[in-house]
Amino acid sequence: METPVGAATSKSRPKLKISAKVKSYVLDTNVLLHDPQSIFKFTDNNLIIPVEVLEELDAIKGEQSTERGRNARWVHRLLSELLPDSRAMLEGVRLETGGTLSVIINPLLADPALAGSPILHQLRAVLPDLAKKDNRIIAAALYIKSAYPPPTILVTKDVNVALKARALGLEAQDYLNDKVPAGDEEDAYREIPLTIYELQRFCSEGAFDLDAAAARGLALNDYVLLRSDEGKTMPARYYGDGLVRRLCLPDFVKAPGGIPIRARNLEQQFLMDALLDDTIALVTCAGKAGTGKTLLSIACALHQTHDEHARYDGVSITRPVIALGKDIGFLPGTLDEKMKPWLQPYFDALEVLLPSKPPKEPQFASKKVSKKNRHDHTATIAPPYPPITYAGGGSSGAGGAGVAPLKPYERLIRSGLVEIEALAFIRGRSIARRFFILDEAQQLTPHEVKTVITRISEGSKIILLGDPAQIDNPYVDSRSNGLVYAQNRMRGQALSAHVKLTKGERSKLAELAADLL
Repeated sequence: METPVGAATSKSRPKLKISAKVKSYVLDTNVLLHDPQSIFKFTDNNLIIPVEVLEELDAIKGEQSTERGRNARWVHRLLSELLPDSRAMLEGVRLETGGTLSVIINPLLADPALAGSPILHQLRAVLPDLAKKDNRIIAAALYIKSAYPPPTILVTKDVNVALKARALGLEAQDYLNDKVPAGDEEDAYREIPLTIYELQRFCSEGAFDLDAAAARGLALNDYVLLRSDEGKTMPARYYGDGLVRRLCLPDFVKAPGGIPIRARNLEQQFLMDALLDDTIALVTCAGKAGTGKTLLSIACALHQTHDEHARYDGVSITRPVIALGKDIGFLPGTLDEKMKPWLQPYFDALEVLLPSKPPKEPQFASKKVSKKNRHDHTATIAPPYPPITYAGGGSSGAGGAGVAPLKPYERLIRSGLVEIEALAFIRGRSIARRFFILDEAQQLTPHEVKTVITRISEGSKIILLGDPAQIDNPYVDSRSNGLVYAQNRMRGQALSAHVKLTKGERSKLAELAADLL
């Protein structure tokens, strides 16, 4: 004779809310690691955590220098406060949101009397290996579905777990709280029609008041293109209350001792305006490969750090290591050497901005030196840059054994003007008077991006760069990654601006590959 599901454990069953409007959500471990505060974001529904989730959190909590380890410890503290004794663990507790929180031990797997349950038989037919934590979490959701009337939904950020759950007839969803609203592909900017006389007035006065219809939908610091019927255009920025102003851009930006860099298209003009405006503390920039995100950001950064009127004391550069900013201790060498493979795009940009071969000294520029004189004086001409001596004593360059000239960007790093940051160590810091560039921000979770932005002190500026179409992190997507989340939540704030780059400038081949491959 079969024992009804849950009958053997009626004394320890969670006391869930039962109503036509209430749902039961079973949380996977990755949801809690993604957002520890997710416990409080299911309003007045039932929230259930399988005991296997606690085991997985326990295995992760020892990761001292990772965001996952910190979040696991955070979840443990929250659950310890919310479930202070065994009765609360078994029966669940009411949350301030109106819902319930329970931790369950699945009787289908724990009670021998239920070994012949049809649900367990179905489960084993599809997922025979119940030693796997993912399969046991799915089994817990199946138990809740069979034992309680409300609709049961497994919430997971693991696509494979969701697919296996659906194969068993269980509804599975992604964690949607931090996803930006779904919508059509955003345009890089909006075009606003004006008459030729209005456009001429804008050009002469530098500002123009839009009517209510033209300004509808614009947020503070949005970039627009004013266009007349005759095809004349002028870029502008929206300042709120219907007012647009002309961009105030220099002819070029230049690193100290480097070459001048100019914007090559309209979108790059928008980005340059945001990068050079000291009233904007946060710039988010999305664009495909080759659109100039990296080169323009580092050029504008160095342009604002190299004279007596410098706005910033230096430039800080970082990006996620691998996918989630994991510990980089396994790589040999100093922090700069560990980060170098991940920051090579910025070193490439610095090579472009700061040519390796310096200009000739004026006294030699117009003189031709004979072979004899060149031979006689070669040894007496000092090298253009201070030499660097390697610890191994190997010979490199013309300066003698163990000596090689520094590259221009290496001099900037040695002087402290350019710093290499590791995300693993950024928590707890206060970053003052720095131009902070975070590349590949689409690989970060919203919580990780929040952690970085909250490190920025007064007088600093942070730039988030990335391509939402290129995501390697399995737990974020084009709507839930840190870059689009920050853009969406900060849009319309006076301290924030967003620019989208669509036109590739690296080469015709790179542009074609980005579009077609």
